[in-house]
Amino acid sequence: MPGPLPRKRCPGPLLPPSDWFLGLPTNCCAARILWFMDRTCEERPAEDGRDEEDPDSTEAPARIRDTPEDIVLDAPASGLAFHPARDLLAAGDVDGDVFVFSYSCQEGETKEHWSSGHHLKSCRAVVFSEDGQKLVTVSKDKAIHFLDVELGRLQRRISKAHSAPINSLLLVDENVLATGDDTGGIRLWDQRKEGPLMDMRQHEEYIADMALDPGKKLLLTARYSLKAASPPFPVLNVSLGGYLQPSLLLCSLYSGDGCLGVFNIRRRRFELLSEPQSGDLTSVTLMKCGKKVACGSSEGTIYLFNWDGFGATSDRFALRAESIDCMVPVTESLLCTGSTDGVIRAVNILPNRVVGSVGQHAREPVEKLALSHCGRFLASSGHDQRLKFWDMAQLRALVVDDYRRRKKKGGPLRALSSKAWSTDDFFAGLREEGEDATAQEEEETEDDSD
Repeated sequence: MPGPLPRKRCPGPLLPPSDWFLGLPTNCCAARILWFMDRTCEERPAEDGRDEEDPDSTEAPARIRDTPEDIVLDAPASGLAFHPARDLLAAGDVDGDVFVFSYSCQEGETKEHWSSGHHLKSCRAVVFSEDGQKLVTVSKDKAIHFLDVELGRLQRRISKAHSAPINSLLLVDENVLATGDDTGGIRLWDQRKEGPLMDMRQHEEYIADMALDPGKKLLLTARYSLKAASPPFPVLNVSLGGYLQPSLLLCSLYSGDGCLGVFNIRRRRFELLSEPQSGDLTSVTLMKCGKKVACGSSEGTIYLFNWDGFGATSDRFALRAESIDCMVPVTESLLCTGSTDGVIRAVNILPNRVVGSVGQHAREPVEKLALSHCGRFLASSGHDQRLKFWDMAQLRALVVDDYRRRKKKGGPLRALSSKAWSTDDFFAGLREEGEDATAQEEEETEDDSD
């Protein structure tokens, strides 16, 4: 009698007894597959459950914003500067802390890069070196600090750089920097040497800020008299554009008489003083490729000087602002101003016009303004302890016509960015309700001309 036929074995793992398959033979490939699937479900329940939820648990792509997110500090920032090439923003606050943030329009990607607490008192100014490798800071503690941008390490400290608290800082080139103090002293420093290269002083005026033209020919400072001003001292700002005469220093004097002064650096002497203005000059910037000098004032008026005529103003116009504490040029004709009413206004120079509101700090004074290396973002710091970013694309594309239709005095400013409020909303409740419809109608007329 012939023996049993040879049994074909299916490849794969050993199977349990055939009665597990309800009578199916163990050499059945279909049965083996069913058993393997069931065994897999028992061994990896979590994994299979995750697979079932995959369609619902897929992470949504990161949201892309028009501007980076706001940065909240523990104290108001009195110094603000953008990196010359990278997306980094440096800030120094009134507690003496220095921060460097990396910013991005991708939500959640604006983060603190590092922070430093080496200053003993308020950090008043910060600036990046031309190559972006160093961050230089000055403080009320009279010291100058040089920090490594990548790691935040203190590389060098110049203690007691001035006999009075330092308030302003300017890098002339990769080796030379200028500093100004609370008593009107200006010093030039070479980082390769120990002591100052030059020490200048004119009266007892507060050097609030300094700037240099791209050709490194003209140094500007803003200053005011400590005898005329009472604490808290206002924040002043100076910026410059264009290519101008060498060795002249331009300064606005906050001394009660509202004068613009010119100082010759090479000869180390004061050159001339403009006629007094009705308001104290608080900020100054050069526009129109250096042909015009615009000065902000404590009364909210911009005074214009011709470059070859500093003795008297050539024009003036009011912004309907409480004051103009800081200014930064955006183009040769457009600048942004910060005020104590918290509004950041965009102003066109020649024709002279307030074209709208770039942003605001919710009724908190605007402390500093800075423009990014690409010109896309404007950063502002305010007493609300926030660093805010504003999109400049709409402002840069704005064309201001010479012709202007009449607009109701006191009407609202139009918003020039998605985050900006119209001043109609910003000062809601301060005007009578009956004025709203008329103001809005005339604002639309103004939009056509701007």
